[in-house]
Amino acid sequence: METLFNNFSSIIVFLHVLSAVIWVGGMIAIRLAVHYSMQEIDDPKIKLGRTLENLRRFFNMVIPSIILLLLTAIIMIIALGFKGTPLYNFVIAKEVIWTIMTVVFIIIFIKRKQAQKAFDEGQFPVAKAKLTPIANYLIPINIVLGLIAIYLGITLRGF
Repeated sequence: METLFNNFSSIIVFLHVLSAVIWVGGMIAIRLAVHYSMQEIDDPKIKLGRTLENLRRFFNMVIPSIILLLLTAIIMIIALGFKGTPLYNFVIAKEVIWTIMTVVFIIIFIKRKQAQKAFDEGQFPVAKAKLTPIANYLIPINIVLGLIAIYLGITLRGF
C-alpha cells in the first residue's frame, strides 16, 4: 500500500476529496437548492415524480463515490501509518462518521425505493410519507456529519 500511495498520492487524495465533495456537496445542493425549487411545483404527482428522479440520479453519482471514498481511505490509513499515533483517534472518528453516513444513506436508499414503488402503484400519499424524512432529517444529518468528517480530514492533512 505504501508503494501504491507513494506513486499515486496526488491521485488518491484527489479521488478521496472528490468523492467527499460529490457526496456532501450533492446533498447540500439537493437539500438547499433543488428541494426548495421543487416546492414551486403545484401538481403533487409531478413533484413526487421529479423528486424520485432527482434522488435516483443523485444515487447514481453517490454510490460509486461512497465506494471510492472507502477504498482511498483504506489506502491512506495503511500507507500513512496512522495506527499507533495520536492522530489515529482522528482517523477512527472520521471513519466512524463515514460509516454512520453510509448507514443513513442506506436508509435513504431504501425509503426512496419504497417511495418509488408506492408512486408506481399510484399511492401518492404513501410515496410522499416515505420521502418526507429524507428531506426533513436524514439528508440534514448526513450534511452535518459530512462537514465534520471533511474538517477532520483537513486536520489530518495539516499534520
